[in-house]
Amino acid sequence: MTGHADFPATPPAPTMAGFGSALRLELRLQWRYGFLYAAAFSAALWLVVLFPIPDAYRDVVAPLVLFGDLTIVAFFFIAGALFFEKNERTLFAVVVSPLRFGIYLSAKLLTLTLLSVVLSFAIVLPVHGFGFSVLPMLTGVLVTAVLLLLLSFVTAVPYSSITDWLMPSTFWLGLVNVPLLHYAGLWEHPVVYLIPTQGSLILLGSAFGRLDPAPWEYAYAVGYQLVWIGALALLARRLFDRYVVAGEGT
Repeated sequence: MTGHADFPATPPAPTMAGFGSALRLELRLQWRYGFLYAAAFSAALWLVVLFPIPDAYRDVVAPLVLFGDLTIVAFFFIAGALFFEKNERTLFAVVVSPLRFGIYLSAKLLTLTLLSVVLSFAIVLPVHGFGFSVLPMLTGVLVTAVLLLLLSFVTAVPYSSITDWLMPSTFWLGLVNVPLLHYAGLWEHPVVYLIPTQGSLILLGSAFGRLDPAPWEYAYAVGYQLVWIGALALLARRLFDRYVVAGEGT
């Protein structure tokens, strides 16, 4: 094959059946790769951390635990799936098939975001019951999971193996965790608001009564992350075309 393969210029319109097939395939792959076992193990570890903490301090720690779990599941799971697919060359089937990139990526985002939501409630409910605000917590988990999934995807696509990606990924992990300093009161500089995960901690902190955000802070927390999500989604397609489509088709 000469040149490089690409997704069809006029791909067939996506159907619910096609998206459903992509979802089923994604769930089978996650089961095969052991992601569901790893997620359950992660939730169990967080519960071990939370249960011994006195009740008076659980509301302080809960947003940090949820943010930490989102970082593990969202940031590392999608990158792991991508590298498994690269090593097994199953991505080549995506490149030469009529499957749209949007469906391929959406199936990953949907399944892993739902996994993040399930894990978050599995961590919180045994410890807090319903002693928290569901809406800000659910909103925070949803937007944070999608944001971190896309960030992980775009940073992992250029690399051929997870060992090559791990070192550069520490920069992005460090960056998204900077708002933890603000949440802890260690560094309250306004520049932290340029990092989208500051919105994550605003939402999660308000869910457990640790923060009392103003209306503009709620709007910022959701809106700013949605802007980043849109930008990262566009970047994901560009990088996939450059590093996977062109690379697999040569």
